[in-house]
Amino acid sequence: MTVTPALAVPRLENTLVEDHTREHQLLRQRLLQPAARIDSKYFYDDFGCELFTHICELDEYYPTRTEAAILSHCGAEIAAALPSGAQWIDLGCGDCSKSRKWLDTVQPSRLVGVDIAADFLQHSLARIAISHPGVECIGVVSDFTQSLELRDLLSEQPLAPPVFFYPGSSIGNFARPDALRLLRRIRQHCGEHGKLLIGVDLLKPRAILEAAYDDREGVTAAFNLNVLNVVNRELKADFQLENFKHDAVFNQHDSRIEMRLVSQTDHDVGLGSGCVRHFDQGESILTEYSHKYTSADFAAMLSEAGFTRHHYWTDEQHWFGVFLAQA
Repeated sequence: MTVTPALAVPRLENTLVEDHTREHQLLRQRLLQPAARIDSKYFYDDFGCELFTHICELDEYYPTRTEAAILSHCGAEIAAALPSGAQWIDLGCGDCSKSRKWLDTVQPSRLVGVDIAADFLQHSLARIAISHPGVECIGVVSDFTQSLELRDLLSEQPLAPPVFFYPGSSIGNFARPDALRLLRRIRQHCGEHGKLLIGVDLLKPRAILEAAYDDREGVTAAFNLNVLNVVNRELKADFQLENFKHDAVFNQHDSRIEMRLVSQTDHDVGLGSGCVRHFDQGESILTEYSHKYTSADFAAMLSEAGFTRHHYWTDEQHWFGVFLAQA
């Protein structure tokens, strides 16, 4: 008889200060402003996560498979540039699947998974702890896009340099000043010997970019529209999904994809607490930016953040870049 081992219980630290009343106020305020907006963090309820997993498997959505191919093809070279026995910090780790592929190669002393979903984080790290009993697994429940403070935790192993891992081109969801602010916070944690391994989506023809965010099957459209279901639950709002249409266009001036929900008719939406927002036909709600960089532009931003040296790997088409930056 096969006995399934009980899940280990990794250490979990919660630095997330939840104020649902304030979060709801901010969400409502952003919907009431002249240029309505919904923060992209509201995409990821259970159904949204399921849809995003499907998006990553679509022919049009090149970032996931292109980054994976670079990390696989250049993995030995990248690993050789990383310190052995490091503290591996996975920002927005999710199910830790991307970090799992590095553990045997890099052999970190510790895996620190940082994510906003506590239960999912603990479950993911527990599975890592079973398969890699020599790696200390710690979860940090945090919205690191707003606040990143891990220095007390990292100081527990002063001789093990930190390696921050931020794959998936998520840095593109930040406006440049906010992206620079996050990179500077990471740099402050790196000290003299720490490093940052980060994936970045590169600039490419408009047709390829727009197809990646508006696929033929309509999966991205469903993903975008589902955010209205989330808002309805959060605010007790009454958005009707059929009144909006998904739109994704490339803004060449700002080098970014802009994803919106466009009102198909003049109508009112109740936002809870007695608030009503009128939408004219053609008026839109911004749901996500996805900035694209040239390799030179991103290298310059790394330097501005205090990473004065970096290595760089890309694919044959130069569609995606993987940077390893250090002080």
